[in-house]
Amino acid sequence: MEILSSYNLIIAASVIIIISFLFNGISKKTNIPSVLMLIVLGVILKYVLEFIGEDSINFFPSLELLGIVGLIMIVLEAALELKLKREKLIPILKSMAIALVGLLASAYVAALILNQFIDGMTMQSAWLYATPLSILSSAIIIPSVSGLPENKKEFHIYESTFSDIMGIMMFYFLTGNLNPTEDAGNGAASFAGNIGLTIVISIIASYAIILVFQQIKSQAKQFLLIAVLLLLYALGKKLHLSSLIIILIFGLIIANMNLFFGGFLSKYLNKERAEQIYHELHIITLETAFVVRTFFFVIFGITIVISSLFSINVAITSILIIVSIYIIRFIILRVFVGGDIFPQLFIAPRGLITVLLFYAIPQEAQIETFDSGILLFVIIGTSLIMTAAMIKDKRKMNTILDEIDEDIDEIDKLHDENASDDSYEATTNNTDTELPKKDNTGNTHNTEDNEHIND
Repeated sequence: MEILSSYNLIIAASVIIIISFLFNGISKKTNIPSVLMLIVLGVILKYVLEFIGEDSINFFPSLELLGIVGLIMIVLEAALELKLKREKLIPILKSMAIALVGLLASAYVAALILNQFIDGMTMQSAWLYATPLSILSSAIIIPSVSGLPENKKEFHIYESTFSDIMGIMMFYFLTGNLNPTEDAGNGAASFAGNIGLTIVISIIASYAIILVFQQIKSQAKQFLLIAVLLLLYALGKKLHLSSLIIILIFGLIIANMNLFFGGFLSKYLNKERAEQIYHELHIITLETAFVVRTFFFVIFGITIVISSLFSINVAITSILIIVSIYIIRFIILRVFVGGDIFPQLFIAPRGLITVLLFYAIPQEAQIETFDSGILLFVIIGTSLIMTAAMIKDKRKMNTILDEIDEDIDEIDKLHDENASDDSYEATTNNTDTELPKKDNTGNTHNTEDNEHIND
């Protein structure tokens, strides 16, 4: 019987999705990122395939396809989460500044480390390799911070989203300027013009899509919408545009329709249908991103070489990069946030975007001496550090809540005791003033009755 038959593949895919769902539940209870569990699952499957003699399968084409779709879904999911409100302007700008400074500083230091420790790594190539290692993973962070206070949770959502988007743009800017003979100024001007043109096209396309799709009465239109976005992304790539901006701007416009359809434009918007499109798209995007993330990290686990983690050079390079990440993050948070930076300091995992961009490095820019174990080491290291910090913060919060409960119980106890004493005093006072007296006949009368008898 053929091991990799159609039905066996369906069974395997179904089981992987079910296991991934269980991993999400475990992650919420233990704060261990589900991404790590999926990678471990992929490593186990790798050894299973080797055992049954099916280890010659080339998974990289499927990894690339999943990577492209995953990239689009992550940016769209992140854009749909961004609510542009006036009262959120300061937190959004602060998160954006922290994400940008952190990205640039981390990439610069990581590039210096790679340039020093990797043979044949030029500074230009080092920047290209360092950029994926400097991007926060919103795919890991957003599900992991649900238990934090609202202000800290919002900060992490905004920061990781901006880090994803700006990191991707920075990466493709670097890949577009690989020619060492090209003038840097012209390259920057060309990139700026490319961005400007893409933004104009994105705004026009986004308004057109919303106005057209609100007129479609069919219930099955969400995957049609996703197909249109995928088409725009692919065509943009063919025309050498920054295609992710198209996805980002569409997500921002549909998530903030009241802002973008103000004034005379409001009469063209069917608000009820447009909001229905947004909510349905949000659900479809979340579900699709979940499935894509699941298979991407499992396949990534199958393709990695575990032995690379035990290389001394890989370990030293990775540890230096990880240490630099948290030193830079500590400085930035102290400047922008102040003293209350726990657990934010340690919530800086690398994940899906890091892997996606690593496999998107052009062939002409790839360095054979670069060991992909560095990638895995940094992802696992930053995820474990975040896990430890989240567990510690959760225990701290539980301790505080227990102390509050004990204080409340003590207050209730004291209140009950005081109430009991007051009740006793009231009863005693009542007895002293209203105690009946006996007359000479042995009958009992109140004081007023005795006075009446005496009269």
